[in-house]
Amino acid sequence: MIDPRLLTENLDLLHERLGTRGAGATARLDELEATHIAWKQLKQEIDAAKFRQGERSQQMKVLKGEEQAALRQELKELSDGIKEKQKYLNELEEKRDSLLLFIPNLPKMDVPVGDETHNQRMRSWGTPRTFDFPVAPHWEIGARLGILDFERALIEFMLDMHRRAGYTEISPPLLVKRDAMVGTGQLPNLEADAYKTAGEDPYYLIPTAEVVLVNHHREEILEAAQLPVKYAAATPCFRSEAGSYGRDVRGLIRQHQFTKVEMVQITTPADSDAALEAITGQAEAILQALELPYQVILLSTGDMGFSSAMTYDLEVWIPSEGKYREISSCSNCLDFQARRARIRYRAGAESKPELVHTLNGSGLAVGRTLLALLENGQQADGSVILPAALRPFLGGAGRITSAGLENIG
Repeated sequence: MIDPRLLTENLDLLHERLGTRGAGATARLDELEATHIAWKQLKQEIDAAKFRQGERSQQMKVLKGEEQAALRQELKELSDGIKEKQKYLNELEEKRDSLLLFIPNLPKMDVPVGDETHNQRMRSWGTPRTFDFPVAPHWEIGARLGILDFERALIEFMLDMHRRAGYTEISPPLLVKRDAMVGTGQLPNLEADAYKTAGEDPYYLIPTAEVVLVNHHREEILEAAQLPVKYAAATPCFRSEAGSYGRDVRGLIRQHQFTKVEMVQITTPADSDAALEAITGQAEAILQALELPYQVILLSTGDMGFSSAMTYDLEVWIPSEGKYREISSCSNCLDFQARRARIRYRAGAESKPELVHTLNGSGLAVGRTLLALLENGQQADGSVILPAALRPFLGGAGRITSAGLENIG
């Protein structure tokens, strides 16, 4: 959630930065501004009435008779008026807080402005392979070899790399309460994409392990010495993909249930920029170890996720399509999620608690990694050569054939 103080202290910045995200980002801003102004004016009226109430109460001590009775009546009217205004103030505050949940994070100043056509390629690694035979898509390769079930080896490989990089592995629940989804920004704006149980108080299937990993410290005050907190988890993820009907209907590109290894860091504000580079570098390290060509894209303001202030997408080369496809998204959310989930830290024993910064990154989407390995490693005889880094997790096997796994020299 954005800092509500911006509505009073820097409204121009709020309009300018949200405007770079596109018209939808500012759709509720005018209503939010009007609600906040009404709340602020009413709060001032209540404060003034309470001040007068305090002053007049002091005079009760020296008045008697009719004057005291008249003052008592005046104080009653003041009290009744304050109660009525306080009721309306609470309603305005609830409306303002509800509207705030629909306002996306402010893009950082160094994020390119515009839609997805303004995304910037930051760097690339590896050279896409040239094939001397017709390239097959991954679903044909998988069917021919009778596989698509070595996901467990990929997951263990990714988690092993994250553990060695200092991440603590967590096995999170797949169902969470609404507050957890609100805390990371999935709700209320992405309600249409969420799967949930029936009833008045539903549970939501997680769209990413990020929801649980960030909310692991919900409503906590951490000590500076505990930071950074680094978590990793492999979970199924559930998304209805509303609005994407008919796109990527074959294979492993777009699924309603898919497996993803996720990284989350919780840091001090001073360290979050470096943490974004580190979390992106960790995802890159996996792609490099798997010998998969990729490129790093800095997303523009109009192409970032709701909670992000800055995002790098990692795109892997898919031979059957002749293009790069997103396989990881690494984001710095600054204090946006921390404000929603009320996660703070204390710099010192006498310091006032401050909001932490949260970051997340896919490390990686397992299905898309699998298809990239199959397509980039395919051979003319129909087999698939696997990268050396993955072989220890497959009993030393380095090739997949229709007969199964084989060791190679």
